Amino acid sequence: MLKHLYISNFTLIDELDITFSSGFSVITGETGAGKSIIIGAVGMLLGNRADVKMIKSGKDKCVVEAIFSISDYDRNFIDRFLEDSNLDSNGSECILRREINTNGKNRAFINDTPVTLSTLKSLGEHLMDIHSQHQNLMLNKEDFQLNVIDIFAQNKAILTEYQNLYKCYKDEVCKLNELQDTIARIKENEDFLKFQNKELSDANLENGEQEHLEQQSEVLTHAEDIKSALFNVDGILSGNEQNIISMLKNAYDSMYNIQTVYPDAENLAERLNNCHIELKDISREVVSHTDGIDYDPDKLQYINARLDTIYTLENKFHVDSVSELIRKHEEIESQLNKIDNFDNELAELQDKVKDLRNSCIRHAGLLTESRRKAANLLEKELASRLVPLGIPNIRFKIEMTLQKELTAKGLDKVTYLFSSNTSSPLQPIAQVASGGEISRVMLSLKAMMSKVAGLPTIIFDEIDVGVSGRVAEQMAHIMRELGDGDHQVICITHLPQIAAIGTSHYKVTKTETPEGTNSRMSVLSYEERVKEIAQMLSGTDISGAAIENARTLLKLN
Repeated sequence: MLKHLYISNFTLIDELDITFSSGFSVITGETGAGKSIIIGAVGMLLGNRADVKMIKSGKDKCVVEAIFSISDYDRNFIDRFLEDSNLDSNGSECILRREINTNGKNRAFINDTPVTLSTLKSLGEHLMDIHSQHQNLMLNKEDFQLNVIDIFAQNKAILTEYQNLYKCYKDEVCKLNELQDTIARIKENEDFLKFQNKELSDANLENGEQEHLEQQSEVLTHAEDIKSALFNVDGILSGNEQNIISMLKNAYDSMYNIQTVYPDAENLAERLNNCHIELKDISREVVSHTDGIDYDPDKLQYINARLDTIYTLENKFHVDSVSELIRKHEEIESQLNKIDNFDNELAELQDKVKDLRNSCIRHAGLLTESRRKAANLLEKELASRLVPLGIPNIRFKIEMTLQKELTAKGLDKVTYLFSSNTSSPLQPIAQVASGGEISRVMLSLKAMMSKVAGLPTIIFDEIDVGVSGRVAEQMAHIMRELGDGDHQVICITHLPQIAAIGTSHYKVTKTETPEGTNSRMSVLSYEERVKEIAQMLSGTDISGAAIENARTLLKLN
C-alpha cells in the first residue's frame, strides 16, 4: 500500500508531502490544477522517462519519494528481490526515491541505497499499477490481451519453463544460421582454398629457411671478394718464410731459451706460445673456409629462385616471414578439414534444433490448454461485470488461433471480440467499442486482474472518461469493493458520483504566487467534501440545491 508521497520541485509543485489511506481514495480538482502532474511524478518511480525540464524553474533538482507498506504484498518475492539486488530490508516498509538534477544526473534509490533505473522499475511495477487514459489503447494490443489471459490462467510456471526452452531454441537456431552461413562462405571459396593449399604444400617451407638462404645468397654473390680476402689472410699468417706464425714461433723460442736465467721470460714465453697456437688454429680455419668458397652460378640461381618463391608467397598472403606462411598454411588446411566435417556438425545441430522445437511445441500446447480454460472463465466473468455497467446486451468472446511460428509467448494468437448490442456482429474490440465502453472494459479487467495478481495498489487516472450518471456510480462501486478488500485504489475523477463514494477524498488546487504557479494537494474534511462535490455538480456558483444533493450523495455512499 502507498502510505506516503513526497514530491519536491517537480514542474508546478514546490513541495507536496501527503499521507494516503487504505481502501478507495478519490482525487479531484479543476482541469489543469496538476492532478496529472502528480501521477507523472509517481510514474517516475515506475521507471518512466524523466528529464531536466521536469525540474521546477529556478531549482537545482526535483525529488519524488514514496513509502510503501509491504505487509500486504508477497513478502517472499519482496525479500528475495531485495536480497538478489544486495539491498537492505526496511522491515514492513519499502522506500522508493528518484532524483533529477539540472546537470542531467538521474539517480534512483531503494531503501536509501542507490540502484539502477531498471531495478527501481522492476520493484515499482510489483508495488503499484497506474492506469492512465492512454492505457485504454492497450486493449487493442495482442500482447496485452494475451497477458491478461496468462494472469487469469496463473500459468507463470509453465510460461517460464516454455520461455527458457524457447531461449535455448532461439540460441541454437542462431548457431545453426551462423554455421550455415560459414559453410556457404567457405564452400564458395573452397576451390581457391585448395589452390592456396597446394601452392603452400608444393613450396614445402621450413622455419628459418629464408634467413639461411639469404645468407647463402650473399656469400655466393660476393664469393670472389671473400676468397681473395681469405687468401690474403692466409698469406699473411703462413704464406712465406717471414709469415706471422713463423716470426711468432721464433719470438717464443727466444723467450723460452732465456727463461732459466731470466725468470720474467717464462710468463712472456707462455703468452707468446698461446698466441702462436691461436694463430695456427685461425690459419687452419682460414684455409678451410678458403677451400669451401667457390662461385657456383647454378647454386646461386637455385637459391635466388627459391627466395623468389618465398617472397612471392609472402607478398600474396600479406605476411613477412616463412613462419607466418606456415601458420597460414595450417589455417587453410584447418578450414578445408572443417568442410569435410561440416556435414556431421550441421546434422548434429539440425537435430538439436529440431528436438528443442518439438519441446517448445509441447510446452506451447500446455500454455494453450491453460489459456483456453482461462479464456472461457474470463469471457463469462467480464460479461457479468459489464451488464451492471450499462452494457446489458454485451457479447464478449476471446478468439484464439494457433500461429505457424513459435514466439516468446507460445503459439497462441489472441483477439478480443466485442459487441454491445444484439444486432451487431462480434468484431475486434478496438474497432467497435466506444471510449466509454473501453473504459468500462478496462476497469473490469483491472479489477479482476488485481484480485488474481495480488497487486495491493492501483491508481486509475480518469478511468471514467466517456461515462456518467448511474454507470459512473456502478464503476465507483467496483473500485470501492476492490479497495475494501486487500487492495488500495486511488482514482482521479471529474464525476461527483465517483467522488462521493471514495472513503478518502483529496483535492488538487493551483495557486498563483509571486514566484510562479504552484500545485498543492490536501485531504478534505466532510464539509470540504460537500462543498467540492457540490461544485462538481453545479459549477462555480454553488447553489443550495447542489449542497443538499452533495450531502445526499455522501450519505447514500
